[in-house]
Amino acid sequence: MNFTTSRRRFASTAVAGMALTGLLSACGGSESGDDGASGASGPVTLAFWGWANGQEAVVKAFNASHEDVRLKYTKVTDQLTMQKQLTNALKADNAPCLVQNTAEYVTSWVSQGALADITKYVGADKGKFNPGSWVSAQVQGRLYGVPTSSAPQFTAYRTDVFDKYGIKPPATWDDFIAAGKKLKKHGIEITNYAGEDPSTLEVLAMQAGAHWYAIDGDSWKIDFRDEGSLKAAEVIQEIIDNDLNNKLSFADYAAVQRNYDNGDTVTRQISTWQMAGMVQNFSKSFGDWALAPWPTYRGEAPKTPAGTNLTGGVTLVTKGCDHQEQAAEAALWMSTDADAVRTMASPETGNGVMPALADSDAYVGESISRKLLGPNYESARKVVSDSLGTVTTDWTYGPNWTAMFTELQAGWAKVVNKEQKVTDLLAHMQKWTVDDLKSRGISVKG
Repeated sequence: MNFTTSRRRFASTAVAGMALTGLLSACGGSESGDDGASGASGPVTLAFWGWANGQEAVVKAFNASHEDVRLKYTKVTDQLTMQKQLTNALKADNAPCLVQNTAEYVTSWVSQGALADITKYVGADKGKFNPGSWVSAQVQGRLYGVPTSSAPQFTAYRTDVFDKYGIKPPATWDDFIAAGKKLKKHGIEITNYAGEDPSTLEVLAMQAGAHWYAIDGDSWKIDFRDEGSLKAAEVIQEIIDNDLNNKLSFADYAAVQRNYDNGDTVTRQISTWQMAGMVQNFSKSFGDWALAPWPTYRGEAPKTPAGTNLTGGVTLVTKGCDHQEQAAEAALWMSTDADAVRTMASPETGNGVMPALADSDAYVGESISRKLLGPNYESARKVVSDSLGTVTTDWTYGPNWTAMFTELQAGWAKVVNKEQKVTDLLAHMQKWTVDDLKSRGISVKG
């Protein structure tokens, strides 16, 4: 079945032309970056930065099948590290040609003059991708990269622990909190809130119908305290106040995975790509995991967030790249070559990402792990497919998203450590974001 617009819609990176004018017109950017081309006597070499498992294998396959272009891959620790390292590389005028990234950062990088418009090189390939993912690589209708993945989302939970204590998969956030309180009596946390990762707040707000950024005429409208944001804040605050969450940092990734594997924390709201880390790091709990839909807010229909770092991925081409056409074509190959897509879709060989292709349904079975899920594998396939039809479609990423998210990180750490309330963080982010946009010369309301 095709990845149709009616069933498979994703959040768009909406941008108002006037709202970005101040940034776009003020930005420079090197047009002559050197990516280590070998000259007329040899192939062009393109630096490629990414963090996803499986990319080394894809790069190796690309290099084996291309004579005139070579990719030189550098693995970055994770997505947030990527944003910092790319910022530093751009300042030093030595950014790579190709960068793995996700949709929420595209507007920010374009507004900083960091990305190349590659529409003329790959625009004709639009029909190969599902519409939502194609939009994720665009700003104002221009392409700055090639989409790589989509982001179904669901709850992964420990069936053995749930069965032992007579708990059903939580259908609502009220159920989730009630289950967390029951598990707490047995020394078990229902979830983990890493202090450096505020995506929990973002995705719960997104699911609740919040709109932190919106377009209002020729201005950006900012609202971190709308009804959806406060609804999300209430759920998160109750989980933290009742100590239902672990606080392990993803800086110690192995410890986080051991915690899940040991059954000390027993649910994750995740997408397919996060299952790869579980498969590669677990040793005890294979077959004890199952998938269920995201919990809903009380009285509401099923709805899953489009995600943050879970949002459909893109391979971006930087403006300083000397070989933008070759870079665009390499990005297209990595997103469409059947073997490359299959490698990345598998949690065992790649990152468990759902492809951005128009026929992504064909990869659902490959993007989840039979080893991890055991007898729950077949039912999990339906959960993943169904989740793609309930993804929020109206979330907008603002032009200062990277800076905003960094500020949000600092405040989230205080929330997790009970140094401030979620509502205090939202109030701070409201003022901070408005002030930051004004300082950049962008028209803003809020």
